[in-house]
Amino acid sequence: MPGALPLGDPAPLDGLLPASAAVDADERAFGVYIHVPFCRVRCGYCDFNTYTTPELRGAKQSDYADEAIAELRDSVRVLRESSVPSRAASTVFFGGGTPTLLPVDDLVRMLAEVRATHGIAADAEVTTEANPDSVDRDYLARLADGGFTRVSFGMQSAVPHVLATLERTHDPERIPLVVAWAREAGLDVSLDLIYGTPGESLDDWATSVDAVLAERPDHVSAYALIVEDGTKLARQIKRGEVAAPDDDLQADMYEYVDQKLGTAGLEWYEVSNWATDIRHRSRHNLAYWRGDDWWGVGPGAHSHVGGVRWWNVKHPAAYAERMHSGVSPAAGRETLDDATRHVERVLLLSRIREGLAVSTLEAEGRHAVAGLIADELIDAKAALSGRIVLTRRGRLLADAVVRRLLGD
Repeated sequence: MPGALPLGDPAPLDGLLPASAAVDADERAFGVYIHVPFCRVRCGYCDFNTYTTPELRGAKQSDYADEAIAELRDSVRVLRESSVPSRAASTVFFGGGTPTLLPVDDLVRMLAEVRATHGIAADAEVTTEANPDSVDRDYLARLADGGFTRVSFGMQSAVPHVLATLERTHDPERIPLVVAWAREAGLDVSLDLIYGTPGESLDDWATSVDAVLAERPDHVSAYALIVEDGTKLARQIKRGEVAAPDDDLQADMYEYVDQKLGTAGLEWYEVSNWATDIRHRSRHNLAYWRGDDWWGVGPGAHSHVGGVRWWNVKHPAAYAERMHSGVSPAAGRETLDDATRHVERVLLLSRIREGLAVSTLEAEGRHAVAGLIADELIDAKAALSGRIVLTRRGRLLADAVVRRLLGD
């Protein structure tokens, strides 16, 4: 089952935000994230807040769109009564779980409610995640007709034994079909990969990367497999049934994918993300890294407005009860102090291509810059112009770079 919610202060039943949330809000972009917590099967490595049918215990998948719409309507009240100015959503992202397990009409209805409540900017990026075996040509065409602009397919691997270890259910031969259908519908395409699965060789990884490049996607995400406590995979590793991921092999895999994607014309813009050009970067994820505002809808969804972060109750049944009773679904929240916001700013901005201004750092962090250049962890030319930009080696050791920039 998914892990526990963060510790924090109790959220008020009316959901209202402190006055600090409204400060300079007009200067920040606003996005909407809609969490759809349903999956056909639970993959052994996954610790996201997702549920298969037997785990729903009192919640109905068929009721979910109406519950999410109720939260969207209430979000307008919360922001208005908290004196946070209204802003049209520049990005909308449906994640999960598997959003495309819901009928396409449900996704389109929820998107229409975002438009009706908050408004959607004319050039907005509107994305849904999808498993390759959860959509067909008609589904993707109806997404595009309903206002979606982008689909992110959870490919993970093109190698059957790797998919089996990850407990992914799709046939890798379906990838070219769904990409072609998405293109036919006029949707931008992102493909997601995972590397470092137990039993995955560098040759296996090369096969998956080549399969991605054959589809000429607009965007690629490649994430190292992290073994999360409490997952089935963690238990299998503890029992010795499968090997733990090899850090050195994962580093080789990262260097390989970065080189191959770069040669093919996809440029890295965040440690684990590449795009064909600026227009095809994930604007929604960039909003997270830049500290913009977003409202997270759904069980366990997290939101952030002006340094106030909150999270909803986890289980779909508890969420449904809150929405039917007219009570805020927020379970807890925290108001970030200046020190915490500084740490997060360094942590997040140092991961993206634009980097972080050296002047943002405390004295100890600025003094660390010369050593990071000498160690080839940050780009020397960028540093001379006053920016912290990671090299490929720096991206591999991003956490270590951040610790040095923070003076830890």
